[in-house]
Amino acid sequence: MQQVILRNSVSFVLLILLSFGLAASSHREAPLIADDPLADNTDVYAFRSPDDPTTITILASYIPFELPQGGPNYYTFGENIRYEIHIDNDAAVAGDEITYRFTFERTNEDPATFFNIRFGENIKATYTLERSIDGGLSFQTIVQDGIVPPNNIGPRSIEGGGEDLPGLNTTYEQLMADAITTASTGEMVWAGPSDDPFFVDLGGVFDLGNSPRQGDDAESRDGLAQFNVHTLALKIPIATLLKAGAPATPVDILDPNYVIGVWASASRPATTTFESGDSTTFSGDWVQVSRLGMPLTNEVVIPIGMKDYWNAITPYDELTDTTLDGFFYNPELALYMDEDNFAIAVPAFNPLRVQTASQTILGNVDFSNGAPGLHILKGNAALAGTVLESGATYEPFLLPGNAKPRSVDLWPIFHTGVPNARPYQLATGKPAGNPLAAGKPFISNFLPNGGDMLRLNMAVPVTPRNSDDFNSLGLIQAAVLGLTDARYNGDLTLQNIPNMDGFPNGRRLEDDVTRIELQAVAGVVLAAIGLGYDDRTLPNDGLASDALLGVLGYTTEVEENDRPFTTSFPYVAMPWRGTEVDHTNID
Repeated sequence: MQQVILRNSVSFVLLILLSFGLAASSHREAPLIADDPLADNTDVYAFRSPDDPTTITILASYIPFELPQGGPNYYTFGENIRYEIHIDNDAAVAGDEITYRFTFERTNEDPATFFNIRFGENIKATYTLERSIDGGLSFQTIVQDGIVPPNNIGPRSIEGGGEDLPGLNTTYEQLMADAITTASTGEMVWAGPSDDPFFVDLGGVFDLGNSPRQGDDAESRDGLAQFNVHTLALKIPIATLLKAGAPATPVDILDPNYVIGVWASASRPATTTFESGDSTTFSGDWVQVSRLGMPLTNEVVIPIGMKDYWNAITPYDELTDTTLDGFFYNPELALYMDEDNFAIAVPAFNPLRVQTASQTILGNVDFSNGAPGLHILKGNAALAGTVLESGATYEPFLLPGNAKPRSVDLWPIFHTGVPNARPYQLATGKPAGNPLAAGKPFISNFLPNGGDMLRLNMAVPVTPRNSDDFNSLGLIQAAVLGLTDARYNGDLTLQNIPNMDGFPNGRRLEDDVTRIELQAVAGVVLAAIGLGYDDRTLPNDGLASDALLGVLGYTTEVEENDRPFTTSFPYVAMPWRGTEVDHTNID
């Protein structure tokens, strides 16, 4: 990204910020998909199941901003759409190893009424689930006529009923439970409406980055509270997801053979023809119209002119197509965390500051946009034994150029995952000022297969949700414990640090990904491996610097979902009821 010449012009900054949106993870994030909500992929989650650690749960949500009261034509999964969940478990093999494909049918069972539910469901949706384990060459049907629960319309429609009375005469909890099925190949499956599990202050964010909201009387609020989405849920045995030849039991909790990449997509036929009456025909090849792996990629990293392009390509296209790499090397968000650029225009981001003079024994390193970053060390003998060493396999990707400072942290987080190798180990045990030294092993979810997807090491144990150590900051909190907690910072041995199973090592429902990613843009990952902050006007206090403490203490003030998640599959919260919501007075 080019440096902006008018560095101190607040008016120019405000014009730039008009296009700045940190929206819900992927809700209406691109111009074309905003007009096609049924195919709009909003979020993807992948985590080791907390109540069954022999399995991995993958969730993919679609259809943003569903008003629970939005009848009579309530949202549901679309026909003539392929909803797919993709899994890659071997970077040496091109493309997906496993694909799950959902397709839906809708039947009008009671055409004589305008009610969605009367004595039964009116528009009833069912699904077929197919699975491919040969890279998409062939698909096997593993669920036929799967049940999709109706929308949670209201108490008369759901609980009402009985002899000669309208309503389904049940509870919504029972409808959700009845829709859980087991595929012929052993996976647990669920598809239906749910509370939107993402949480963020949309109103504040779109108001020129006002998150947390500034002012004595300002109140941050979850902009997705009381909205629903439609969610696909799979609970898959780890054995099913393992790459060919991987041991049945991991060598340790960072076994690289246990890393998978997960992403989701939606595709439509290339041609839609509207004919007289209500007849519509579809033809042509299937075309991908939406995709999602890491949250917020297309939202805050990719600029608006490239968002439709990003949705149309796959993560594997990014292996050779480097068109978008520059937006990770010099992220726009970092401009609003840099006092030499536009930090003055976004006071809410005051705690978030990018390192401009990270002091090391090799000299000061500047990670601000357009600066050299660690490229100043390219070819230096000090890099020997690290993945940045000249001639190392991934050195050209991690040190690609002189003005691409975030090629060593943001780019690999989104494109490859992180290896358990120097310098990507915790600063615990490293000599002061030497981030290149060996440190405490921390995480290994390295899968260098191309581009954007959630990468999860399935060998990392579950952090119990009821543990005092459980934290929605995921790997950031795990790093804090590994650096500061006496249980973990005493030596360099590999330990199961709580929250090592959290984002960006996969993504749990509870993970506060907005805060984590903003902290990552500010450089918290660099600090964790020993590239601390300088504090500008103060002596460098290393990892305990005021600047780093400010980044770690940053909050959007919206840190949890509006509804608690459940403790069993599919884990998402029950969808909001059309008769209970009030979007005019949300606390």
